[in-house]
Amino acid sequence: MKRRDLLALGGAAALPGVLPVAARAQAGWPNQPVRFIVPFAAGGPTDVPARLIADELSKMLPQRVIVENRTGAGVIVGSDAVAKAQKDGHTALYTTIAHAALREIFPSLPFDPIKDFQPVALTGVIPMIMMVNKDLPVNNLQELIELFRKNPGKYDYASTGNGAALHLASELFLKQAGDLKVSHIPYRGSAAAMPDLLNGTVVMMLDVANSALPFVQNGDVKGLAISSAERLPTLPNLPTFSESGVPGYEAYTWHMVFLPAGTPEPVVMQLNQAINKVMAMDTVKARLAELTMQTRSDTTPATAAKFLNDEIAKWAPIIRAAGIKAS
Repeated sequence: MKRRDLLALGGAAALPGVLPVAARAQAGWPNQPVRFIVPFAAGGPTDVPARLIADELSKMLPQRVIVENRTGAGVIVGSDAVAKAQKDGHTALYTTIAHAALREIFPSLPFDPIKDFQPVALTGVIPMIMMVNKDLPVNNLQELIELFRKNPGKYDYASTGNGAALHLASELFLKQAGDLKVSHIPYRGSAAAMPDLLNGTVVMMLDVANSALPFVQNGDVKGLAISSAERLPTLPNLPTFSESGVPGYEAYTWHMVFLPAGTPEPVVMQLNQAINKVMAMDTVKARLAELTMQTRSDTTPATAAKFLNDEIAKWAPIIRAAGIKAS
């Protein structure tokens, strides 16, 4: 048996004087900069929280945490880089709900979204706001539902891309509101979609709360509902979907940190504990609250994994029913 095969066994008796893999990783981690791979563009709604967390981790850990934006093929290029990275805790994935939809949307992937990744920590969830064109003759969610019900196929709604969180959340709403027939128009982000919502080319769009807030507050669009279980403190008069007659409707985009599957458990736990400490900081919570993120500071790798599995189970039937596939 070769030396590398013996080391792979991870036993203390593999070679004299060699510590088990987990013990060596725990004692020396991190011994080089840690990379957070973000499979989204710099400056975007995923990148900004990732950089804030990375900056605080850099102050806490003996090595810097560097954010690297690796875009391409949706989130596949960046995610694949982490799936195939060394299992030493120095390359992590900072991604979103997109991870939960990969299996259903893409017929083939260069990695398995479950088997090839180790969930580390859920950092937070971000609710969405239902917006409609200000000239649409509705003033609440029930009136919108009734308008769509009476006019099947007449109206279009916007999303930030085929299979994106806002697309999934919109299809969930249409399904739970009675299988409403509204056509989907994908855009390359909410900034590209907003002009068409404002001019009435599309009449409805769900967007993450921090992006939607200025347009709702300025009266450029009508805000009808918030997708969280509770109202948003910055828009206390905006009801939830449940309060608006769609009971049980909740939809979020969320942020989670992953390591490659097979990373030694002590390393996973150390990164988990460091992230939870950062997420418990008042300054971090306040800054992310400005971005309408509802932060989490108490997740474990096990609870993060359960959250991911629950999200996959939630969205898979919606994706299938809507026939959502990679474009």
